[in-house]
Amino acid sequence: MGSGPIWPVTLECGDLVLRPIRYRDKKEWTQVRARNNEWLAPWEASNPMPGGGLPDYRQMVRSLKAQAAQGTALPFLITERVSSSSAPVIVGQLTVSSIVWGSAMMATLGYWVDQARAGHGIAPTAVAMATDHCFKALGLHRMEINIRPENGPSLRVVEKLGFRDEGYRPRFLHINGEWADHRTFALTAEEVPEGLLPRWLASRP
Repeated sequence: MGSGPIWPVTLECGDLVLRPIRYRDKKEWTQVRARNNEWLAPWEASNPMPGGGLPDYRQMVRSLKAQAAQGTALPFLITERVSSSSAPVIVGQLTVSSIVWGSAMMATLGYWVDQARAGHGIAPTAVAMATDHCFKALGLHRMEINIRPENGPSLRVVEKLGFRDEGYRPRFLHINGEWADHRTFALTAEEVPEGLLPRWLASRP
């Protein structure tokens, strides 16, 4: 394990701030999700149990906080400083989950971004920030991202960042009401010795 704190932690790059999700974010988070419902629905995780539903906001945050306390997740909100608000506004969510220590030293990363802010480099920057924190501060070795083959915007994120395509996983996760195929992308610490964020920022026009 690295020398840095596991949780809570806040990461910053320019106007972008990754910070812990909180109970008091419910109103703003719900508003962002509501206006992005159609945009996010095709990629939304679902419950495969008959009649099963998703947790409400408070249940979600409680579960994420418990996982963070156990050292198995880092539940970030993606926020952005804007001139119209005194505090950074929510523009997405990023969760490092399934952290495995010991001989594996790996984790899985998932994210979503407000459609109104898509295409502005927010998702790749946030992924790079979280990946560097996991590699450098936590000492993890591998970061994995699983993406639906039809999810063009997310595929462009991993392409921009140089994650390796490790192949197809049939019926891997229950998404939007059905077992859905995914493609797995991964990056190891040795592949970005200088850090993923500096490499990504240097590649931007």
